[in-house]
Amino acid sequence: MKLAEALILRADYQRRYSQLTQRIMRNARVQEGDDPAEEPQALLDESERVATDVERLIQQINLTNSSTQLGTDGTLSDALATRDLLRLRQAVFRDLATSASNSQARSTRSEVKYLSTVNVAEVQARADELARQHR
Repeated sequence: MKLAEALILRADYQRRYSQLTQRIMRNARVQEGDDPAEEPQALLDESERVATDVERLIQQINLTNSSTQLGTDGTLSDALATRDLLRLRQAVFRDLATSASNSQARSTRSEVKYLSTVNVAEVQARADELARQHR
């Protein structure tokens, strides 16, 4: 199985697991005298099978990622870690730029005036650069 196929299959399994979880919760309680729409134990058993399949697939993906070399940049796992960190760093700069650039409406001169503590243009430029690197 190719890596791309495994990633698609993993997403399908994770979506299936999420759906099973929702169905289990919907059938966890019923009114006295009623039967659940679906048998919770059967859904639990199926969710355990899916969880086992997901675990096996993730282990295979991780093994492939850690053994696939990307030249001098290290392994595919290294590249994924860098990508995830870039996403986190970009979010901080983007959120900071948004917070610092919020304008305020003042009706009178006696109302409190807020000033930005950072250079919004520089922060936004850094967020844009991190977004470019992430892509």
